[in-house]
Amino acid sequence: MNTVLSRANSLFAFSLSVMAALTFGCFVTTAFKDRRVPVDIHVSKVMLKNVDDFTGPRERSDLGFITFDISADLEPIFDWNVKQLFLYLSAEYATKSNSLNQVVLWDKIVLRGENTKLSLRDMKSKYFFFDDGNGLRSNKNITLTLSWNVVPNAGILPLVAGSGHVSLPFPETYETTKSY
Repeated sequence: MNTVLSRANSLFAFSLSVMAALTFGCFVTTAFKDRRVPVDIHVSKVMLKNVDDFTGPRERSDLGFITFDISADLEPIFDWNVKQLFLYLSAEYATKSNSLNQVVLWDKIVLRGENTKLSLRDMKSKYFFFDDGNGLRSNKNITLTLSWNVVPNAGILPLVAGSGHVSLPFPETYETTKSY
């Protein structure tokens, strides 16, 4: 006959199967939702320096500094299945040596229940905007894009690019001042 342990095992396995099915059902309710929102990015200052690169041979590399404004309403992204958003501003550009360069300049985590109206003014890059050479000087097409990862309660982690980006040229000359 069935022992107590065998019945407990059956009950546990059935409960686990039901919970897995419910979790999958919850995931399906938000899996196909469009999580893009309009983003407004404005760049107010661009500065370029040529600095020593200590990672390799004694060469100099380009270091860019950007001051930017970002505004977006992230409220439509949040629903019952979103724990947080990981926002990041990235720069994409092409050089002679690389057809695609991607650099993350800034990031922020927005938790559920926090202010979802993003209105940031005169923000500076959080991370260095280094190029492994001189690919930033006179580059006419550097594109800034705000993207985010949606961290759900159940399901996959979608990577979403905001609908709105800005392309900007970098200066042809290097700055010689000490401050930014």
